[in-house]
Amino acid sequence: MARRTPLRKSAGKEQAPAQVGASRAAPRVTATAAKDALHQHVAEYAEIALVLQGGGALGAYQGGIYEALDAAAVRIDRVAGISIGSINAALIAGNPPAQRVKALREFWHRVTRQPLLPPSPWEWFEDALEWPAPLREWQGHIEGLRAIMEGQRGFFHPRPDLLQSPHFTSFYDTAPLRATLENLVDFELLNTGPVRISVAAVNVQSGNFEIFDSAEQKLGPEHIMASGALPPGFPPVQVGDQFYWDGGLVSNTPLMQVLGGHPKRHTLVFQVDLWNAQGALPRDLAQVLSRQKDIQFSSRTRAATDLLQRAHEQRHILRELLTRIPPGKRDALCDQVAEMARDERYNVVHMIYRDKPMDGQEKDYQFGRRAMLRHWAAGRADTRATLAHVDWFALPDAEHPFRTHDLHRGG
Repeated sequence: MARRTPLRKSAGKEQAPAQVGASRAAPRVTATAAKDALHQHVAEYAEIALVLQGGGALGAYQGGIYEALDAAAVRIDRVAGISIGSINAALIAGNPPAQRVKALREFWHRVTRQPLLPPSPWEWFEDALEWPAPLREWQGHIEGLRAIMEGQRGFFHPRPDLLQSPHFTSFYDTAPLRATLENLVDFELLNTGPVRISVAAVNVQSGNFEIFDSAEQKLGPEHIMASGALPPGFPPVQVGDQFYWDGGLVSNTPLMQVLGGHPKRHTLVFQVDLWNAQGALPRDLAQVLSRQKDIQFSSRTRAATDLLQRAHEQRHILRELLTRIPPGKRDALCDQVAEMARDERYNVVHMIYRDKPMDGQEKDYQFGRRAMLRHWAAGRADTRATLAHVDWFALPDAEHPFRTHDLHRGG
């Protein structure tokens, strides 16, 4: 595996607030107690899943989230992803625990470089994150334009035959992504290791939304690439004798992959979205384009969780009804209903990337290193703040078996 370069932290960040009138040992004890309580809650779940939405360059936010979960020693039993989420999922499932954060860092370090010209001048300055927002906004425009013109190292590059043939199905070639995945992901471990992975794509000819799951079939680089083959930028990817596009064309959240089949176990889900369905009224054309993407690719997670919550509350009602039927009066139908009404509980912790003032309509293809670091840091900070709400992770009770929590909605 290639030598990995760690992410750098900007000066002045990650400093703990001063403790006034308290000994240095006190916060340490409190933090330890909170961590122990968190682990006690987490241990009550049979499965912990990480669900990763698509969103291009915004996917660095998911890298920061996993880093914080790993630092808190929160285990992950299953990952499900679409588009860039499927790539991050493969980097997690396809590496041993001690190497996962390193693999994620290496991928994001690699793809935040253009393959042709040197890095933009501001990329060399560590204090770039402190520059005025208008200047950073223009930096984003330039980095987005460079991605269009040059591509991104280890990810995609413009097709050399684009102007030579009237028949083409994409603007870019994603062969570099296959090489990157083969370099950073152990596909034998991905298929046989302890972390189950599910990714989704769309069959180009049938239009069907299909799920590739390591519990049901052997996955390779082509399955991961198919999940992120967003047209017309990227070409369709062949899997077997079929061709596939990005799963986000049909649904940009893999949450239903994890919970839609009613898993027969207590399940905790970290649902990570990169597009926010809620937003301000646009004031100019650039904001219109950005808001359009938010609405188009947001996962409607709130609607999905509301539907699932009602379904699981109905299961509780079914269990109550079954208790009123004497054992001697039960038949095969009752047994089927009992299976449907199993006492299994679900807790969905929702985290959504929130736009920064310098984010423009090119935020999903603006792969500049400065932006990547901001996204990564935002994911890490949101996860730490979420984990601090230890009570959110308590196992739901039998009467209310489906719970959701959202840091930005206040619980």
